[in-house]
Amino acid sequence: MNALVSDLLSFLEKSPTPFHAVANAKAQLLAAGFTELKEEDAWDKSIPESAFVIRDGGAIVAFRRGKQPLEATGFHLAGSHTDSPCLKVKPCAPVEVMGYVKLGVEVYGSALLSTWFDRDLSLAGRVSYASGKGGVETALVDFKRPLAVLPNLAIHLNRDANENRSINKQFEMPPLLFQWQKDHKRGEFQLEDLLAEQLATQKISAKKVLAYELCFYDTQKPALVGLNQEFIASARLDNLLSVYMGLRALLDAAPNATAVFVANDHEEIGSESLSGAQGTFLASVLERLAGGREVFHRAIAKSTFISTDNAHGVHPNYPEKHDREHAPLLNHGPAIKQNANQRYATTSETAALFAQACEKADVPVQHFVARSDMPCGSTIGPLVATKLGVKTVDVGVPTFAMHSARELAGVRDPEWLCRALKAFYES
Repeated sequence: MNALVSDLLSFLEKSPTPFHAVANAKAQLLAAGFTELKEEDAWDKSIPESAFVIRDGGAIVAFRRGKQPLEATGFHLAGSHTDSPCLKVKPCAPVEVMGYVKLGVEVYGSALLSTWFDRDLSLAGRVSYASGKGGVETALVDFKRPLAVLPNLAIHLNRDANENRSINKQFEMPPLLFQWQKDHKRGEFQLEDLLAEQLATQKISAKKVLAYELCFYDTQKPALVGLNQEFIASARLDNLLSVYMGLRALLDAAPNATAVFVANDHEEIGSESLSGAQGTFLASVLERLAGGREVFHRAIAKSTFISTDNAHGVHPNYPEKHDREHAPLLNHGPAIKQNANQRYATTSETAALFAQACEKADVPVQHFVARSDMPCGSTIGPLVATKLGVKTVDVGVPTFAMHSARELAGVRDPEWLCRALKAFYES
Protein backbone atom coordinates (compact mmCIF):
# COMPACT_ATOMS: atom_id res chain seq x y z
CA MET A 1 0.00 0.00 0.00
CA ASN A 2 1.53 3.31 -1.06
CA ALA A 3 1.35 6.47 1.03
CA LEU A 4 -1.43 8.05 -1.02
CA VAL A 5 -3.76 5.07 -0.56
CA SER A 6 -2.91 4.93 3.14
CA ASP A 7 -3.78 8.62 3.48
CA LEU A 8 -7.03 8.03 1.57
CA LEU A 9 -8.08 5.24 3.96
CA SER A 10 -7.35 7.52 6.92
CA PHE A 11 -9.39 10.34 5.38
CA LEU A 12 -12.32 8.00 4.74
CA GLU A 13 -12.26 6.71 8.31
CA LYS A 14 -12.10 10.20 9.84
CA SER A 15 -14.88 11.61 7.64
CA PRO A 16 -18.20 9.94 8.58
CA THR A 17 -20.19 13.05 7.54
CA PRO A 18 -19.75 15.92 5.06
CA PHE A 19 -18.97 18.20 8.01
CA HIS A 20 -16.09 15.99 9.11
CA ALA A 21 -14.82 15.65 5.53
CA VAL A 22 -14.64 19.44 5.18
CA ALA A 23 -13.02 19.81 8.61
CA ASN A 24 -10.36 17.28 7.64
CA ALA A 25 -9.80 18.99 4.29
CA LYS A 26 -9.43 22.29 6.14
CA ALA A 27 -6.76 20.81 8.41
CA GLN A 28 -4.73 19.62 5.41
CA LEU A 29 -5.05 22.97 3.65
CA LEU A 30 -3.94 24.90 6.73
CA ALA A 31 -0.98 22.56 7.18
CA ALA A 32 -0.01 23.29 3.57
CA GLY A 33 -0.02 27.04 4.17
CA PHE A 34 -3.46 27.91 2.78
CA THR A 35 -5.39 30.78 4.34
CA GLU A 36 -9.04 30.53 5.34
CA LEU A 37 -11.27 33.28 3.95
CA LYS A 38 -14.73 34.09 5.27
CA GLU A 39 -17.61 34.92 2.93
CA GLU A 40 -18.82 37.67 5.26
CA ASP A 41 -15.45 39.46 5.26
CA ALA A 42 -14.28 42.02 2.71
CA TRP A 43 -12.05 40.59 -0.03
CA ASP A 44 -9.65 42.90 -1.82
CA LYS A 45 -6.76 42.69 -4.25
CA SER A 46 -4.54 41.22 -1.55
CA ILE A 47 -6.33 37.86 -1.66
CA PRO A 48 -3.73 35.21 -0.69
CA GLU A 49 -2.05 33.10 -3.34
CA SER A 50 -3.50 29.94 -1.75
CA ALA A 51 -6.76 30.04 0.19
CA PHE A 52 -10.06 28.31 0.88
CA VAL A 53 -13.64 29.14 1.84
CA ILE A 54 -16.19 26.98 3.69
CA ARG A 55 -19.95 27.32 3.44
CA ASP A 56 -22.38 25.78 5.94
CA GLY A 57 -19.77 23.33 7.18
CA GLY A 58 -20.31 20.79 4.38
CA ALA A 59 -18.92 22.53 1.28
CA ILE A 60 -15.48 23.95 0.51
CA VAL A 61 -13.75 25.83 -2.30
CA ALA A 62 -9.93 25.94 -2.34
CA PHE A 63 -7.68 27.63 -4.87
CA ARG A 64 -4.13 28.43 -5.90
CA ARG A 65 -3.68 31.62 -7.91
CA GLY A 66 -1.86 31.05 -11.20
CA LYS A 67 1.09 32.91 -12.67
CA GLN A 68 -0.89 34.06 -15.70
CA PRO A 69 -3.85 36.51 -15.66
CA LEU A 70 -7.32 35.00 -15.50
CA GLU A 71 -8.38 36.62 -18.76
CA ALA A 72 -5.64 34.67 -20.55
CA THR A 73 -6.03 31.22 -18.97
CA GLY A 74 -9.41 31.03 -17.27
CA PHE A 75 -9.92 28.86 -14.21
CA HIS A 76 -8.82 25.23 -14.11
CA LEU A 77 -11.66 23.77 -12.04
CA ALA A 78 -12.26 20.35 -10.52
CA GLY A 79 -15.04 19.31 -8.18
CA SER A 80 -16.71 16.53 -6.23
CA HIS A 81 -19.33 16.16 -3.50
CA THR A 82 -18.96 15.47 0.21
CA ASP A 83 -22.25 13.67 0.93
CA SER A 84 -23.15 9.98 0.68
CA PRO A 85 -26.43 8.07 1.11
CA CYS A 86 -27.04 7.32 4.78
CA LEU A 87 -29.58 7.12 7.59
CA LYS A 88 -30.24 10.58 9.04
CA VAL A 89 -31.70 10.87 12.53
CA LYS A 90 -35.07 12.60 12.88
CA PRO A 91 -35.51 15.62 15.21
CA CYS A 92 -37.76 13.73 17.66
CA ALA A 93 -35.89 10.48 17.26
CA PRO A 94 -36.43 8.05 20.18
CA VAL A 95 -39.03 5.34 19.56
CA GLU A 96 -39.84 2.85 22.34
CA VAL A 97 -41.16 -0.64 21.53
CA MET A 98 -41.32 -3.56 23.99
CA GLY A 99 -38.68 -2.02 26.25
CA TYR A 100 -36.28 -1.32 23.38
CA VAL A 101 -35.33 2.18 22.28
CA LYS A 102 -34.79 2.85 18.58
CA LEU A 103 -33.95 6.08 16.77
CA GLY A 104 -36.23 7.15 13.95
CA VAL A 105 -34.42 7.92 10.72
CA GLU A 106 -34.99 9.28 7.25
CA VAL A 107 -33.15 7.69 4.34
CA TYR A 108 -30.84 10.29 2.83
CA GLY A 109 -30.35 9.77 -0.90
CA SER A 110 -30.83 6.53 -2.79
CA ALA A 111 -29.19 4.20 -0.30
CA LEU A 112 -28.89 0.46 -0.96
CA LEU A 113 -30.99 -0.31 2.11
CA SER A 114 -30.29 -4.03 2.52
CA THR A 115 -26.60 -3.32 3.16
CA TRP A 116 -27.33 -1.42 6.37
CA PHE A 117 -28.62 -4.43 8.30
CA ASP A 118 -26.50 -6.28 10.89
CA ARG A 119 -23.71 -3.70 10.94
CA ASP A 120 -22.11 -2.03 13.95
CA LEU A 121 -23.38 1.53 13.65
CA SER A 122 -22.18 4.73 15.26
CA LEU A 123 -23.43 8.32 15.16
CA ALA A 124 -21.72 11.46 13.89
CA GLY A 125 -22.69 14.93 12.74
CA ARG A 126 -22.99 18.43 14.12
CA VAL A 127 -24.80 19.77 17.15
CA SER A 128 -26.04 23.31 17.82
CA TYR A 129 -26.27 24.30 21.46
CA ALA A 130 -26.84 27.25 23.76
CA SER A 131 -23.52 28.46 25.09
CA GLY A 132 -22.89 30.00 28.46
CA LYS A 133 -22.55 33.38 26.73
CA GLY A 134 -26.18 33.32 25.63
CA GLY A 135 -25.47 32.66 21.97
CA VAL A 136 -25.78 29.57 19.77
CA GLU A 137 -22.66 27.60 18.87
CA THR A 138 -22.06 24.49 16.77
CA ALA A 139 -19.66 21.60 17.24
CA LEU A 140 -18.93 18.34 15.47
CA VAL A 141 -19.49 15.05 17.25
CA ASP A 142 -18.43 11.50 16.44
CA PHE A 143 -19.16 8.74 18.93
CA LYS A 144 -16.80 6.40 16.99
CA ARG A 145 -17.81 3.32 18.98
CA PRO A 146 -20.71 1.06 17.93
CA LEU A 147 -23.89 2.47 19.45
CA ALA A 148 -26.63 0.83 17.45
CA VAL A 149 -27.55 -2.02 15.15
CA LEU A 150 -30.28 -2.73 12.62
CA PRO A 151 -31.01 -6.45 13.13
CA ASN A 152 -32.39 -8.49 10.26
CA LEU A 153 -35.55 -10.51 10.82
CA ALA A 154 -34.67 -14.20 11.01
CA ILE A 155 -35.43 -16.14 7.86
CA HIS A 156 -37.72 -18.43 9.88
CA LEU A 157 -40.02 -15.44 10.33
CA ASN A 158 -39.56 -14.12 6.81
CA ARG A 159 -39.42 -17.07 4.42
CA ASP A 160 -39.43 -14.84 1.34
CA ALA A 161 -36.38 -12.82 2.44
CA ASN A 162 -34.15 -14.30 -0.27
CA GLU A 163 -36.78 -14.25 -2.99
CA ASN A 164 -38.83 -11.08 -3.02
CA ARG A 165 -38.11 -8.61 -0.25
CA SER A 166 -39.17 -4.99 -0.04
CA ILE A 167 -38.01 -2.76 2.83
CA ASN A 168 -40.30 -0.28 4.54
CA LYS A 169 -38.24 2.80 5.39
CA GLN A 170 -40.53 3.94 8.21
CA PHE A 171 -40.86 0.70 10.17
CA GLU A 172 -37.84 -1.44 9.24
CA MET A 173 -34.98 1.09 9.16
CA PRO A 174 -34.85 2.64 12.69
CA PRO A 175 -31.67 1.24 14.34
CA LEU A 176 -31.84 -0.31 17.80
CA LEU A 177 -30.02 1.86 20.35
CA PHE A 178 -30.51 0.16 23.71
CA GLN A 179 -32.81 -1.88 25.97
CA TRP A 180 -34.13 -0.54 29.24
CA GLN A 181 -32.85 -2.52 32.23
CA LYS A 182 -35.14 -0.94 34.82
CA ASP A 183 -38.54 0.59 35.29
CA HIS A 184 -38.74 3.89 33.50
CA LYS A 185 -41.13 6.54 32.36
CA ARG A 186 -41.94 6.61 28.69
CA GLY A 187 -39.91 9.34 27.03
CA GLU A 188 -37.32 9.32 29.82
CA PHE A 189 -34.46 8.92 27.33
CA GLN A 190 -33.62 12.11 25.43
CA LEU A 191 -31.08 12.09 22.64
CA GLU A 192 -30.16 15.68 23.51
CA ASP A 193 -28.87 14.46 26.92
CA LEU A 194 -26.64 11.90 25.21
CA LEU A 195 -25.29 14.59 22.89
CA ALA A 196 -24.59 16.93 25.79
CA GLU A 197 -22.60 14.14 27.47
CA GLN A 198 -20.63 13.60 24.28
CA LEU A 199 -19.88 17.30 24.01
CA ALA A 200 -18.67 17.27 27.61
CA THR A 201 -16.11 14.59 26.71
CA GLN A 202 -14.83 17.08 24.11
CA LYS A 203 -14.55 19.72 26.87
CA ILE A 204 -17.53 21.63 25.48
CA SER A 205 -20.07 22.85 27.99
CA ALA A 206 -23.48 22.95 26.35
CA LYS A 207 -26.10 24.76 28.39
CA LYS A 208 -28.78 23.16 26.22
CA VAL A 209 -28.67 21.14 23.01
CA LEU A 210 -31.01 22.93 20.63
CA ALA A 211 -30.73 21.01 17.35
CA TYR A 212 -28.62 18.44 15.54
CA GLU A 213 -27.83 16.91 12.16
CA LEU A 214 -26.73 13.34 12.77
CA CYS A 215 -26.30 10.27 10.63
CA PHE A 216 -25.54 6.65 11.35
CA TYR A 217 -22.44 5.13 9.80
CA ASP A 218 -20.80 1.71 9.70
CA THR A 219 -17.85 1.51 12.10
CA GLN A 220 -16.00 -1.12 10.05
CA LYS A 221 -12.76 0.54 9.00
CA PRO A 222 -11.69 1.01 5.38
CA ALA A 223 -9.46 -1.85 4.26
CA LEU A 224 -7.59 -3.39 1.37
CA VAL A 225 -9.21 -6.67 0.33
CA GLY A 226 -8.68 -9.33 -2.31
CA LEU A 227 -6.04 -12.05 -2.61
CA ASN A 228 -3.50 -9.47 -3.72
CA GLN A 229 -5.08 -6.55 -1.84
CA GLU A 230 -6.12 -5.05 -5.16
CA PHE A 231 -9.38 -3.54 -3.90
CA ILE A 232 -10.36 -0.80 -1.45
CA ALA A 233 -13.45 -1.59 0.63
CA SER A 234 -15.00 1.33 2.50
CA ALA A 235 -18.06 3.40 3.18
CA ARG A 236 -18.39 6.73 1.34
CA LEU A 237 -16.07 5.94 -1.57
CA ASP A 238 -18.80 7.74 -3.51
CA ASN A 239 -17.64 10.41 -3.36
CA LEU A 240 -14.95 11.04 -0.73
CA LEU A 241 -12.43 9.15 -2.86
CA SER A 242 -12.81 11.89 -5.49
CA VAL A 243 -12.79 14.63 -2.84
CA TYR A 244 -9.49 13.46 -1.42
CA MET A 245 -7.82 12.97 -4.79
CA GLY A 246 -8.95 16.41 -5.96
CA LEU A 247 -7.66 17.96 -2.76
CA ARG A 248 -4.30 16.20 -3.01
CA ALA A 249 -3.94 17.16 -6.67
CA LEU A 250 -4.45 20.81 -5.76
CA LEU A 251 -1.97 20.59 -2.88
CA ASP A 252 0.69 18.95 -5.07
CA ALA A 253 0.21 21.08 -8.18
CA ALA A 254 2.31 24.03 -9.31
CA PRO A 255 -0.34 25.63 -11.52
CA ASN A 256 0.24 28.05 -14.36
CA ALA A 257 -3.45 28.99 -14.48
CA THR A 258 -5.53 29.59 -11.35
CA ALA A 259 -6.45 26.14 -10.01
CA VAL A 260 -9.69 25.66 -8.07
CA PHE A 261 -11.17 22.67 -6.26
CA VAL A 262 -14.78 22.59 -5.02
CA ALA A 263 -16.55 19.98 -2.92
CA ASN A 264 -20.29 20.57 -2.64
CA ASP A 265 -22.78 19.02 -0.25
CA HIS A 266 -26.23 17.51 -1.03
CA GLU A 267 -25.43 16.05 -4.47
CA GLU A 268 -27.17 12.80 -3.53
CA ILE A 269 -30.48 14.64 -3.06
CA GLY A 270 -30.38 17.03 -6.02
CA SER A 271 -27.90 19.75 -4.98
CA GLU A 272 -30.64 22.32 -4.29
CA SER A 273 -29.33 23.85 -1.08
CA LEU A 274 -27.17 26.57 0.44
CA SER A 275 -24.08 24.42 -0.02
CA GLY A 276 -25.16 22.41 -3.07
CA ALA A 277 -23.93 22.73 -6.65
CA GLN A 278 -27.18 24.44 -7.70
CA GLY A 279 -26.47 27.17 -5.19
CA THR A 280 -24.32 30.29 -5.50
CA PHE A 281 -21.20 29.13 -3.66
CA LEU A 282 -18.73 28.40 -6.46
CA ALA A 283 -19.84 31.28 -8.69
CA SER A 284 -19.61 33.71 -5.78
CA VAL A 285 -16.06 32.67 -4.88
CA LEU A 286 -14.86 32.77 -8.48
CA GLU A 287 -16.32 36.22 -9.13
CA ARG A 288 -14.70 37.62 -6.02
CA LEU A 289 -11.43 35.94 -6.94
CA ALA A 290 -11.64 37.53 -10.40
CA GLY A 291 -12.15 40.95 -8.85
CA GLY A 292 -15.17 41.91 -10.91
CA ARG A 293 -17.90 40.79 -13.31
CA GLU A 294 -16.07 41.58 -16.55
CA VAL A 295 -12.92 39.62 -15.69
CA PHE A 296 -15.06 36.82 -14.23
CA HIS A 297 -17.08 36.33 -17.43
CA ARG A 298 -13.99 36.50 -19.62
CA ALA A 299 -12.27 33.92 -17.42
CA ILE A 300 -15.26 31.57 -17.41
CA ALA A 301 -15.26 31.58 -21.22
CA LYS A 302 -11.74 30.11 -21.11
CA SER A 303 -12.31 27.75 -18.17
CA THR A 304 -12.77 23.99 -17.94
CA PHE A 305 -14.41 22.06 -15.11
CA ILE A 306 -13.67 18.39 -14.30
CA SER A 307 -16.53 16.81 -12.35
CA THR A 308 -15.13 13.79 -10.51
CA ASP A 309 -17.70 11.29 -9.30
CA ASN A 310 -17.39 7.51 -9.21
CA ALA A 311 -18.32 5.47 -12.29
CA HIS A 312 -20.05 2.09 -12.41
CA GLY A 313 -17.42 -0.60 -12.97
CA VAL A 314 -18.61 -3.65 -14.90
CA HIS A 315 -19.59 -6.24 -12.28
CA PRO A 316 -18.32 -9.80 -13.00
CA ASN A 317 -21.63 -11.26 -11.77
CA TYR A 318 -23.72 -8.86 -13.87
CA PRO A 319 -21.79 -8.05 -17.06
CA GLU A 320 -25.06 -7.78 -18.97
CA LYS A 321 -25.86 -4.57 -17.06
CA HIS A 322 -23.26 -2.73 -19.15
CA ASP A 323 -22.74 -1.81 -22.76
CA ARG A 324 -19.88 -4.19 -23.55
CA GLU A 325 -17.89 -1.49 -25.36
CA HIS A 326 -18.20 0.98 -22.48
CA ALA A 327 -17.67 -1.21 -19.43
CA PRO A 328 -14.84 0.18 -17.26
CA LEU A 329 -12.76 -2.20 -15.16
CA LEU A 330 -11.41 -1.59 -11.68
CA ASN A 331 -7.66 -0.87 -11.62
CA HIS A 332 -7.63 0.19 -15.28
CA GLY A 333 -7.76 3.97 -14.78
CA PRO A 334 -10.45 6.68 -14.48
CA ALA A 335 -13.40 6.60 -16.87
CA ILE A 336 -14.74 9.45 -18.96
CA LYS A 337 -18.54 9.43 -18.47
CA GLN A 338 -20.79 10.41 -21.36
CA ASN A 339 -24.54 10.60 -21.97
CA ALA A 340 -26.31 11.87 -25.08
CA ASN A 341 -29.02 13.50 -22.92
CA GLN A 342 -26.50 15.45 -20.83
CA ARG A 343 -26.95 13.54 -17.61
CA TYR A 344 -23.16 13.84 -17.80
CA ALA A 345 -21.83 17.14 -19.16
CA THR A 346 -18.99 15.68 -21.23
CA THR A 347 -18.51 16.92 -24.78
CA SER A 348 -16.04 15.74 -27.41
CA GLU A 349 -13.88 18.77 -26.66
CA THR A 350 -13.80 18.28 -22.89
CA ALA A 351 -13.31 14.51 -23.22
CA ALA A 352 -10.25 15.26 -25.37
CA LEU A 353 -8.89 17.71 -22.78
CA PHE A 354 -9.12 15.11 -20.01
CA ALA A 355 -7.65 12.38 -22.24
CA GLN A 356 -4.76 14.72 -22.99
CA ALA A 357 -4.17 15.32 -19.26
CA CYS A 358 -4.15 11.55 -18.70
CA GLU A 359 -1.65 11.08 -21.53
CA LYS A 360 0.59 13.78 -20.06
CA ALA A 361 0.48 12.06 -16.65
CA ASP A 362 0.92 8.54 -18.13
CA VAL A 363 -2.52 7.52 -16.84
CA PRO A 364 -4.74 4.97 -18.63
CA VAL A 365 -8.25 6.19 -19.42
CA GLN A 366 -11.54 4.33 -19.97
CA HIS A 367 -15.04 5.22 -21.13
CA PHE A 368 -18.45 4.72 -19.53
CA VAL A 369 -21.75 5.03 -21.36
CA ALA A 370 -24.85 3.38 -19.89
CA ARG A 371 -26.78 0.78 -21.83
CA SER A 372 -29.14 2.53 -24.25
CA ASP A 373 -32.16 0.88 -22.61
CA MET A 374 -31.15 1.81 -19.05
CA PRO A 375 -31.06 5.21 -17.32
CA CYS A 376 -27.88 6.51 -15.73
CA GLY A 377 -27.25 8.67 -12.71
CA SER A 378 -25.96 12.22 -12.81
CA THR A 379 -23.39 14.42 -11.06
CA ILE A 380 -22.64 18.02 -10.21
CA GLY A 381 -21.16 18.30 -13.72
CA PRO A 382 -24.33 19.32 -15.62
CA LEU A 383 -25.34 21.61 -12.75
CA VAL A 384 -22.04 23.50 -12.70
CA ALA A 385 -21.98 23.64 -16.52
CA THR A 386 -25.45 25.22 -16.45
CA LYS A 387 -24.85 27.52 -13.48
CA LEU A 388 -21.48 28.87 -14.64
CA GLY A 389 -21.65 28.37 -18.38
CA VAL A 390 -18.35 26.49 -18.22
CA LYS A 391 -17.07 23.65 -20.42
CA THR A 392 -17.29 20.45 -18.35
CA VAL A 393 -16.18 16.82 -18.45
CA ASP A 394 -17.51 14.09 -16.13
CA VAL A 395 -15.02 11.45 -15.01
CA GLY A 396 -14.78 8.91 -12.20
CA VAL A 397 -13.04 5.92 -10.70
CA PRO A 398 -14.85 2.63 -11.48
CA THR A 399 -16.65 1.29 -8.41
CA PHE A 400 -18.77 -1.68 -7.33
CA ALA A 401 -21.80 -1.53 -5.00
CA MET A 402 -22.30 2.21 -5.35
CA HIS A 403 -24.58 3.56 -2.59
CA SER A 404 -23.99 0.48 -0.44
CA ALA A 405 -22.99 0.91 3.19
CA ARG A 406 -19.65 -0.50 2.00
CA GLU A 407 -18.43 0.08 -1.54
CA LEU A 408 -15.49 -1.32 -3.52
CA ALA A 409 -12.91 0.36 -5.77
CA GLY A 410 -9.56 -0.55 -7.28
CA VAL A 411 -6.41 0.21 -5.30
CA ARG A 412 -4.55 1.66 -8.31
CA ASP A 413 -7.22 4.00 -9.65
CA PRO A 414 -7.12 6.74 -6.96
CA GLU A 415 -3.49 7.55 -7.67
CA TRP A 416 -4.16 7.64 -11.41
CA LEU A 417 -7.05 10.04 -10.86
CA CYS A 418 -4.87 12.25 -8.68
CA ARG A 419 -2.09 12.32 -11.29
CA ALA A 420 -4.53 13.20 -14.06
CA LEU A 421 -6.04 16.06 -12.03
CA LYS A 422 -2.58 17.36 -11.12
CA ALA A 423 -1.60 17.35 -14.82
CA PHE A 424 -4.82 19.24 -15.62
CA TYR A 425 -4.10 21.85 -12.94
CA GLU A 426 -0.57 22.33 -14.29
CA SER A 427 -1.52 22.48 -17.98
